[in-house]
Amino acid sequence: MLRIEHFSKTYRGGKRAVDDLSLEIAAGDIYGFIGHNGAGKTTTIRAVVGVQSFEEGDILIDGISVKKDPVACKRMTAYIPDNPDLYEHLTGIQYLNFIGDVFEVPESDRIQRIRDYGDRLEITKNLGDLISSYSHGMKQKLAVLSALIHEPKLLVLDEPFVGLDPKAAHTLKLIMQELCARGNAIFFSTHVLDVAEKLCNKIAIIKEGRLIASGTMEQVKGDSSLEDIFLELIDHE
Repeated sequence: MLRIEHFSKTYRGGKRAVDDLSLEIAAGDIYGFIGHNGAGKTTTIRAVVGVQSFEEGDILIDGISVKKDPVACKRMTAYIPDNPDLYEHLTGIQYLNFIGDVFEVPESDRIQRIRDYGDRLEITKNLGDLISSYSHGMKQKLAVLSALIHEPKLLVLDEPFVGLDPKAAHTLKLIMQELCARGNAIFFSTHVLDVAEKLCNKIAIIKEGRLIASGTMEQVKGDSSLEDIFLELIDHE
């Protein structure tokens, strides 16, 4: 579903944020991407979703290059950043309908998904309010809901549980598992290692832009906890 091939990104001034990264996320995977602050996670994620330009390597979604056909890739993808930037002059439902229009979601499908996911995230009653009146957690819920309207083949999330209350975080985990059970794929970064250990079937660890471990959860952590392995690898490297 998602293939990252020898991706590198060097910023102006010579800072190499990511160095020759290759990963493959298959349909049905919940793939965790972990590393310390500044390791290159967000740079990689932004390149995957077409927000960050790059010259070295390639990124393919369902076999289509992000470089060569970014619009086709974006049609199959949904992205939830760590700090969603929403149109605060709109109401929640206006924003959701705007996203539905962008992705050409039929009205009947749109209404059903907004109702179903809105009820599960406990945001339905607030959709008539201006987004500017929302708390950070409510904005995060709206961003999650907007990402699910077009049933993306690939869901990309950057620290998705930040700002969510425990119940909403649990609901999001269930939704992620349901999507992958239907053959979709999820690629997400997180600092919450116990969540990654319980939720992901595959994991990648990155340090200073370089991949230092990847594979199934069992292959990477063995009999240890993910936290212990992460700290051991980071210190060793």
